[in-house]
Amino acid sequence: MDMRENGQRAWSGVVREPLGGRRQKPRDRGLTMVIDKGMGISATREFVQMTASYADIVKLSFGTSALYSEDTLRLKLELLRDAGISVSPGGTFAEVAIAQERLSEYLDYAQQMGFDAIEISDGCIDLDQDVRVRAIRSAKRRDFLVISEVGKKHPSDGVPAEELGHQMVRDLACGADYVILEARESGQGVTIFDASGRVRIPDLRAITGIVDGWMKSVIWEAPRPKQQKEFVLRFGPNVNLGNVAPSEVLALEALRVGLRGDTLREQVLRERE
Repeated sequence: MDMRENGQRAWSGVVREPLGGRRQKPRDRGLTMVIDKGMGISATREFVQMTASYADIVKLSFGTSALYSEDTLRLKLELLRDAGISVSPGGTFAEVAIAQERLSEYLDYAQQMGFDAIEISDGCIDLDQDVRVRAIRSAKRRDFLVISEVGKKHPSDGVPAEELGHQMVRDLACGADYVILEARESGQGVTIFDASGRVRIPDLRAITGIVDGWMKSVIWEAPRPKQQKEFVLRFGPNVNLGNVAPSEVLALEALRVGLRGDTLREQVLRERE
């Protein structure tokens, strides 16, 4: 159910959103990618009812979809897809398929079940560049929305920011629709985030300098509200954000449009200048 199509939004005509310019669905920028660690069918129905206008992609994380029954998985995918939300089985699961040399079968089954997005990553495995390119192009040939992910999951496997930026550009140039910068569900100690979850600004600047012409295709994983604030204030309401908890989608949308204190304060200060 899409509230924008099936009923007037509350407070319409009474107050306006303080920050203008927020893109509405369907959109190719300003995406909110949600991490789903196991919502049941009832929870998925409630999620759709409350957030269909604001969530763009749901990632069934950690290979959790392999633990569903097929009937449950089909029903869940149907609920999300009917609400205009794309669904991916997640990057770690694809890494398992690649390591087992079963990517073709993995993609065929994902298509058969009703997934419309595929994530290709190397967060846990070492992925040769040629294999990475073939995986992205194989998913594209099947008409999936293809999302690559860059960055290692373990802090000891850290990659320099410049190298991350160049890999992001390579993935987009060879056909990925979007590229994610890894942050894990914790948002701590990986890629551009320090051990406490703060953004390392020099690393962020190094990456944005490299991907400058591709920024609309970058999804920044930002599971923590302070990280979301950092990206929205830095890049505006239509920045793509990922690893958002289902319970945080509305809070993030409020941040994007100036209905939370952080961004409302910035708007008030700008209007005073």
